[in-house]
Amino acid sequence: MVEASPELIAVLMFAALFVGILLGYPLAVVIGGIGLFAGIIFLGPVVLKMYPLRVLGFMSDYILLAVPLFIFMGSMMEASGVAEQLFEGLYLWLGGLRGGLAIATILMGTVLAACVGVIAASTIMMGLIALPSMIQKGYNRSVATGSVCAGGTLGILIPPSIMIVLYASMAGLSAGKLLMSAFLPGLLLSAMYMLYVGIRCFIRPRDGPPMSPEERAVPFLKKTRILLLGLVPPIFVVLAVLGSIFFGLASPTEAAAVGALAAAILAAAYRRLSWDVLQKSMLETLRITCLAFLIGWGATIFTGTFLRLGGGEVVTNVILATPGGRWGAFVALQFVIFILGCFIDWIGILFIMVPIMTPVASALKFDPIWFAMMVCVNLQTSFMTPPFAYAIFYVKGLCKPEWGVTMNDIIRGVIPFVGLIIIGLVLCAIFPKIILWLPSMMIK
Repeated sequence: MVEASPELIAVLMFAALFVGILLGYPLAVVIGGIGLFAGIIFLGPVVLKMYPLRVLGFMSDYILLAVPLFIFMGSMMEASGVAEQLFEGLYLWLGGLRGGLAIATILMGTVLAACVGVIAASTIMMGLIALPSMIQKGYNRSVATGSVCAGGTLGILIPPSIMIVLYASMAGLSAGKLLMSAFLPGLLLSAMYMLYVGIRCFIRPRDGPPMSPEERAVPFLKKTRILLLGLVPPIFVVLAVLGSIFFGLASPTEAAAVGALAAAILAAAYRRLSWDVLQKSMLETLRITCLAFLIGWGATIFTGTFLRLGGGEVVTNVILATPGGRWGAFVALQFVIFILGCFIDWIGILFIMVPIMTPVASALKFDPIWFAMMVCVNLQTSFMTPPFAYAIFYVKGLCKPEWGVTMNDIIRGVIPFVGLIIIGLVLCAIFPKIILWLPSMMIK
């Protein structure tokens, strides 16, 4: 057993973490391996008895059952084909505006976010459906791709969201209240995205030309029917899940099961439910759930060792010593989350940082629900900030060579939306009721 100060151990563990990630090793292996070796070196072999208990405690958390159920629900919604119907309706209603297709894309992402809860599903669906139409109509490539990236990432924030479920489990918070707290911030970001696109395309019409009068010449009743057919089914699923949580009829885990069943019924109603679809959805659910839980096991070992060696106190003391008092410390924490989002998967950030940040937030006397949601909103940037930017790579992978979309086009497109997320964080800090109002209205 090697003797060392907590400060030195904290620096060594985080330095090893970044080196391992930059070398390209799987995150679960890196964080689990560092925690294991640091524990043996600094605490001795006796620490090996601690890890099985921590992993068992992690796997015994009832709320985590909601994770595979929400993933399955999103996969079935993707298979149902409701997204195509929804975009067609929004296309007819908003296509006549400057930037209307980009606004319709963001609005579609907002609706799908309340049904999917996984960024891959929502971003890929939107890219496949909306991006070809915008490119064909002559939209600026940065506006088109940025709108898909920003709208798609709302899927991980607006409930149901596996990010929020995992955060609630890690921090010991009410999953129901945390899910409800995400609604207004998610809608705020969506409104800001659409306002930005509308203003930009009003000033620069060539960035988002409207549809021709011939394309808009669709009878009112017909386009209304198309919109309702695309809008009502997602609302049905949202009410089945979140309504039961809000009115206290079901726990988040029970509501997730209801949502999974509702999504399967919806796929059957659209005649998209088959054995192949069911098998694909179950395999996708298994893959994403196992990935999240493997990272969770590794992070449990890492944080267990880190906290046992006094690293938590080191981080707390450093943050509390930040100039500017509690708000200076808060800004420092948010900055750390932002930087980590450029290099680490959001799941890893949650599992590593939540056990460390939660005591700090408590010491700073911030409302735990408000603080948790500020972190989740901040993590929206992680999907659009290179080099580790899921949304950018998903969209780039969808683009056909003949579209002429480059990686620089996509990066230029997402930069304004990252700035809008930061503005949204500031608004939520100035007006905390944006986050706290809905949870305060819940029926116990």
